[in-house]
Amino acid sequence: MKKPFSPNFNTPQQDLSKEELNKLASNGIRGNLAQEFRNDAPDIAWEAEALAKSHGIYLEFNRAATGDPKEWMYLIRIGVPGGGPITREQWRVVDELSEKYTIDPQGHTSLRLTNRQNIQFHWVKKPGVIPIVKGLAEKGLYSLNGCGDNTRNVMACPLSHYSDLFNARAWAHKTAEYFRLPVEPFIEIFAIDPKYLRKPGESFAYGPNLLNRKFKIAFSTLHRDAKTGKLVPDNCVELLTHDMSVAPVIANGEVSAFQIYVGGGQGERNGKPSTATLGKPLTIVSEDQLMKVLDGVVAVHQKYGDRQNRFWARLKYVILKDGVDAFRDKVSAQVGFKLPLPEPTHDYGNRHLHFGWQEQPSNGLLAYGVFIENGRLADNSPNGRLKSMVRDIMNKYRVEFMITPNQDVLFTNIPKASMKDFEAELKKYGYGARNGNAYSELRLHSGACVGRDTCRLTYTDSEKFEPFLIDDLEKLGWGDMKESIGITGCERQCFRPATKTIGLVGSGMDRYQFKLFGDETGRFQGKPLIPSDGEKMYLRSVPREQVPVVIDTLLKFYKQNRQANEGLGTFHRRVGADGIIRHLQENDATKALMEKPAPTDCVLE
Repeated sequence: MKKPFSPNFNTPQQDLSKEELNKLASNGIRGNLAQEFRNDAPDIAWEAEALAKSHGIYLEFNRAATGDPKEWMYLIRIGVPGGGPITREQWRVVDELSEKYTIDPQGHTSLRLTNRQNIQFHWVKKPGVIPIVKGLAEKGLYSLNGCGDNTRNVMACPLSHYSDLFNARAWAHKTAEYFRLPVEPFIEIFAIDPKYLRKPGESFAYGPNLLNRKFKIAFSTLHRDAKTGKLVPDNCVELLTHDMSVAPVIANGEVSAFQIYVGGGQGERNGKPSTATLGKPLTIVSEDQLMKVLDGVVAVHQKYGDRQNRFWARLKYVILKDGVDAFRDKVSAQVGFKLPLPEPTHDYGNRHLHFGWQEQPSNGLLAYGVFIENGRLADNSPNGRLKSMVRDIMNKYRVEFMITPNQDVLFTNIPKASMKDFEAELKKYGYGARNGNAYSELRLHSGACVGRDTCRLTYTDSEKFEPFLIDDLEKLGWGDMKESIGITGCERQCFRPATKTIGLVGSGMDRYQFKLFGDETGRFQGKPLIPSDGEKMYLRSVPREQVPVVIDTLLKFYKQNRQANEGLGTFHRRVGADGIIRHLQENDATKALMEKPAPTDCVLE
């Protein structure tokens, strides 16, 4: 039996969740955080923990350790709008703080880049929280808005910083500053000198209980093909997966307007009617209207969205319930003018990864995109001494550091005369191979979220599983596939796995749900494997050791039956769920996994 989808929009005071009441009682997200981060207890109270998220701090514990008391620690997330740029001086502080405070149980230190273009510090004990947050804020890197019920790090293509067409990164910075939370509580709690956090001239009016839930914003861009001169749209940010996103619209070779999309989001909740979905086009506006409309969208959701049921509090549930036309009317009323209809066929482009050499049109210098498997910068890695590599390159070359939406690194401002020396420098640290084997296409296009052992929400491994899964698939002969596999440890789906060709979502310890029908372009929403009758769900909980078996079977099925120039995602959409299920049921390697499908009572389409 399907569970009802009944969000409580424009929530009455008496229906507010405990999280909402906690925010209202927090004195502007201050609560007792100043005291909690300075006492001797290794953890903090729930009320403080909920507020700390808006300051970019998660309370975690070592998921690999058993027994009581828990081994408490903290994750600190630094927002980097548009991925940067981060200067040499800033990176030196990032690196030094990580060396001092991110020591894991084996004695290693690391930094984690995310596919939201953040920097994460893991394994931090409480005495390290204030020094990290304060030290980075005084260098212009802020954990404020790193988590919590507010806008998150605003994404954009980092390469667009050097575009002569459209600087999406500049708009990401402008938007992030506009939607930044009030800085006064942040300054007080972490004893930051106010001169390092100037208030913007204009900013969004957060209410006393902030937003309903997190709110994600991204800007796509476009590039000019160096060989043909053709304008190529670039969706490296996976535009439609966000609550709100902006794509430039071109007329006569110039950016003439901006198309706004709303209602994307990949997170789901087990046991609740929920869904991962792509955003829908809302409107098309001029540049002088853009910020007002962005403000209007967030303001309407702040007033109208569900504040009783947190699993329905994201903007996508307003769009799913009321429709985009009704939401457009609400935003029109908020901004004071009627929003025009969007361009239904606007092309926002494919997902670009920006590996290798890239030209910077604005200054004639070069950028070099470096693959960082799962965003982990560490020296104890089969991929080389990546943390030392970044440190030494930042010290030796006059480059800037940027983070891509695929949790990789873009080094910028490299003179053309330094190309060979720069590539040789990377190789000195073992870059370019895993355990001595050159990176395959499949590895370069795949990735995972953090997963265990440093995330409280996850059920199982993701970052620790993905490299070995790709190893297995390479041994089976699939390394040259220019397809993507995305893995997350739980249904929050932080790596956005369902937009990849094959998505794996943790469903239990060492168990994964398959999501199919996405592909490498980032244009399609992956879905669970549900037949046309809609009554059951297959591959809901596949044991870890069977995952490569299922993928191998799917790839063989594709190889034997594909049409000319047909990618794996296109093939899956053509064959459909019924055809895939039938093949897996008839195949000796997978038929046992198909015998006990799961119910679909919580699937919300």
